[in-house]
Amino acid sequence: MTEVPAAPPAVRRSLPVRDWPLSRRVRLLRNVLPPLIVLVVAVVELLIARLPDPRAEVWAHLLFYGLVGPAATFFSVEWIAQGTRARERAERELRATYAQLSASHGQLQAVQELMRDLSGAPDLGAVVEVAARGAVRATGAAHATLTVPGGLSAAAAGEGGAAGEARFPLRVPIPGGGALALHFAEPPTPETEALAQAIAAEVATGVEAARQRTLDLMTLYSVDQSIRAERNMRRLLARVTRNMAERVQAGARAAYLRDQDGLLRLEYAEDWQGERGGRGSLAPPFVERVAEAGTPLVAAEDEAAEVFPGATSALGFPMRDEQGLVGVLVLGGRGAGAFDDARLPLLALLAAQAALGVRNARAYLYSEELAISDERARIAREIHDGVAQSLAFAALKLDVVARQLRGDPDGAEAEVRAATALLREQIREVRRSIFALRPIDLERYGLLETVRRYVEDFGQQNNIRTTLNVTGDIHLAPGDEAVVFRILQESLNNVAKHARAREVTVSLHGGHRVTLRVQDDGAGFDPSQVSGRVSSAGGLGLMQMRERVESRGGTYRVLSEPGHGTLVEAEVPQA
Repeated sequence: MTEVPAAPPAVRRSLPVRDWPLSRRVRLLRNVLPPLIVLVVAVVELLIARLPDPRAEVWAHLLFYGLVGPAATFFSVEWIAQGTRARERAERELRATYAQLSASHGQLQAVQELMRDLSGAPDLGAVVEVAARGAVRATGAAHATLTVPGGLSAAAAGEGGAAGEARFPLRVPIPGGGALALHFAEPPTPETEALAQAIAAEVATGVEAARQRTLDLMTLYSVDQSIRAERNMRRLLARVTRNMAERVQAGARAAYLRDQDGLLRLEYAEDWQGERGGRGSLAPPFVERVAEAGTPLVAAEDEAAEVFPGATSALGFPMRDEQGLVGVLVLGGRGAGAFDDARLPLLALLAAQAALGVRNARAYLYSEELAISDERARIAREIHDGVAQSLAFAALKLDVVARQLRGDPDGAEAEVRAATALLREQIREVRRSIFALRPIDLERYGLLETVRRYVEDFGQQNNIRTTLNVTGDIHLAPGDEAVVFRILQESLNNVAKHARAREVTVSLHGGHRVTLRVQDDGAGFDPSQVSGRVSSAGGLGLMQMRERVESRGGTYRVLSEPGHGTLVEAEVPQA
């Protein structure tokens, strides 16, 4: 037992003996009692010795020692008992304090485990389940039920606890919505109620963190899907920068891309007045500084104003991939310190995703340029090999007609008819080529409507009866839609050019895979003889069409033989 320090002399004299600490009174008894006993015994013996009667001396000795001895023993033992009782009381208080500390330590450990489990929960459903179990462990409740906004709930029971035995409920509201309902076998103490409220606050924090993580994942998924499908560079950058700006309430945004000379130039910008011009202008110093640093940077006020007139804050993110710097994205705000609380890791990840989208869009633009170049070469070859030679032959025929007109009118008339037939055939060929080259807006109409329009127009243009059958659900990625339509276009162009068919049936079926079939009743051919040849109308041979389909994870085949028509079949996986 801890000894109370001795009081100063002035205070010590002012306290009565009964208010002294027990240890002090014991020390006083130990120091004073022996001399006092000796003194009392000596005085009593002197007084008894003066008694005249010996019998009186005997009775006096018996009376004195029979009363004083037991009294002294009684008071001594009583003081010892007081000390023992005080020590036992102190031990009980110490044990109670230790039990309280142990219980508090257990509750604190349970709360720490709950906080750790909440931070590691992958989604909102896991957060609710972890929180319900943690509340039972921390509070010692027999049963717990947790509900959060959105219809999510979870229940947990303690070890050996049953909901029917818990007759004392405790309901604690969760900040932001929902409630934590605890059920106890005994009435909960005020400390338990305070602990339940603290747990509810931690649950609210965990729920909000899980929602934020879910929102971040949804944002990343949305951005990833949008940039994978987007081929237009301006729309791509507008979409990515808008998503980033919405995360930090930025009012201005801009994208600078590195050109073939390594210079950063403005590709897209929008501020509080709307989309800005100046495309192709060189990047300001802050953008160059972000590109050199390779990490997100916050601009000084004067630097922000150089990027966005009227802005006082700016935040820059480099767009990088495995090949190096792609560009820089910049967000602007009018308030000082507008981006102090911005979540830089998420925004940097969005910028990295944007870099991939820019690479894809540039690759698509490059492939389009190659396709346009190839198409121009093909058209020039067709005009030279087909229309130009036919027109030259018709001109020679007309020259012959001019010489035969007087001497051989019948021969001249036959030559005119032959030239007229040749010109009409070339007119039909030119119309077929124009129809094949007509731009098709898949993004505007979608695959099914575009196929319907094209098949219908093809039949009218080439005087061939057409039938279209569509079955099942068809969901393809934009790139796969373009491949399927291109195969249809090439197949029908070959029918018009070579098959001499009267009827064509087009089938499009959706299932685990999307299947396109184009079947005609024309002359047919031997596929082994022409598989590597480039068609004159569509620009792609059978081998090129097969490569396009197989590059999308699909299959392509052609079944035909002379005199028995042709079947073209292509399959691609569903999106």
